[in-house]
Amino acid sequence: MRILLDVMCGGIVAYLRMCGHDTVYAGDRGIEADDALLAVAADEDRTLVTRDVQLAGRAEETVLLESRDVEAQLAELSAAGFDLSLEDEPRFCGRCNGPLESVGASRSTPEYAPNPTETAVWTCGDCGQCFWRGSHWERVERTLERVRADARRE
Repeated sequence: MRILLDVMCGGIVAYLRMCGHDTVYAGDRGIEADDALLAVAADEDRTLVTRDVQLAGRAEETVLLESRDVEAQLAELSAAGFDLSLEDEPRFCGRCNGPLESVGASRSTPEYAPNPTETAVWTCGDCGQCFWRGSHWERVERTLERVRADARRE
């Protein structure tokens, strides 16, 4: 799914990218005007995710979120049919949405990243950021498990 998040929904951007959704965050592109958001959504064939009722009414494909809370927003997206499962092989950079590629064991990584001979590491082809399944991955996974468990109880 190709998604455009407006600036009111920035707390969920990394979750969606980690779940394999091609997710553009309007704040990363400096887009705030409704007409500009609608143009990007149409030009790039993206579903607009927003908390703005009037904007949602003008978009062709949209999901209107009611909550300000990240977990509640994720639950709303789950209820709308979004797959919120972490991917085995992440595809999109959590920072910029660029494409990720696996770092081979023969390559070196920056000091902040683990050794790729010991841990699977991916790097962004656009911004160069490295990613691996560490404590942040585990926190995101626990959050998504709570969201899915709450959805099953409802």
